[in-house]
Amino acid sequence: MTFILSLVVGSLFAGAAYLMLRRSLVKLILGLVLLSHGTNLLLFLMGDGVVKGMPPFVDEATGVTPTTAADPLNQALILTAIVINFGFTAFILSLAYRANQAVNSDDLDDMVETDRL
Repeated sequence: MTFILSLVVGSLFAGAAYLMLRRSLVKLILGLVLLSHGTNLLLFLMGDGVVKGMPPFVDEATGVTPTTAADPLNQALILTAIVINFGFTAFILSLAYRANQAVNSDDLDDMVETDRL
């Protein structure tokens, strides 16, 4: 399972790099979103591995010991990264909308005119 998820992370990073190198503002934003998803999945994989069905807390009644419990730090980091990425995406979408209103184009080469605004 870890190998498959590693391939998914690699393909997300490759797709993000490809999209960010295009000359379109929408493709740049989609590349940044893919990069954030790849980073979240990488943070998930950097933990103790994929532990199916183990809660992140120790409970004597269910038999979960500190060695078999899932690491809650990785989950907290991913949740924080999701919130930050959502805010960043909303901000960059608003900037792209304003740039499109000013230039009437999606091409980054046409946005040279915004330097004089």
